[in-house]
Amino acid sequence: MTGYLAARGPRTGVTLWRVQAAATAFPVVPDGVMDLVWSQDRLIVAGPDTRSVTVMSQPGEVSWGLQFAPGVAHALLGLPADELTDRRVELADLVTLPDDTFRALENDPWAALEQIFVALWDRADPDPQLLRRAAALDHAARDGVPVREVVRQHDVSERSLRRMSNAFFGYGLKTLAQVHRFHHALRLVRSGTPLGEAAATAGYVDQAHFTRESRKLTGQTPAALRNG
Repeated sequence: MTGYLAARGPRTGVTLWRVQAAATAFPVVPDGVMDLVWSQDRLIVAGPDTRSVTVMSQPGEVSWGLQFAPGVAHALLGLPADELTDRRVELADLVTLPDDTFRALENDPWAALEQIFVALWDRADPDPQLLRRAAALDHAARDGVPVREVVRQHDVSERSLRRMSNAFFGYGLKTLAQVHRFHHALRLVRSGTPLGEAAATAGYVDQAHFTRESRKLTGQTPAALRNG
């Protein structure tokens, strides 16, 4: 894919992006986030992935989207994120949309997506405390903080932590940490960092550990993903 652009949206809970396809098929690897995507005349919620998803497209085809901050999709859509894990669901199946939504998306995708997000935000009026909790748990996962330490820091049981994590992210905190670590290493590899150095920087035991996790999450080696 080419032409990735991003900008902060009207609230702190969203990032706008645009992607132009360079091939007829490309893999979307797990990254621990949820998106609202306008592509091929469909408006879908892309749930959190536990494995790579192959997207089919025409070269030059453009997709537009909103990437939700931790916990925001759960708050706006009113359902636990784990109900959307490894799924792509039409937004209209989850919430009521204005009649002119798709016409607006065809005319100005970014403006329309912003409007949809603002409407969902104002309708849901998310609890700031829950969003701060989600952000803190996501930060802990990115830093590789052990689950027992997160339990101690937040003064919750492991069962409560798993329930919150499933609702906010679509899977447990340990899985979220694995996804973040893999995505961090893959970003390094794609920016030109040698495989071994990328593995060490991201927190893997060694390059072989990185390769095993890459195969588990995507079915491909890091080298193949770098070159693809």
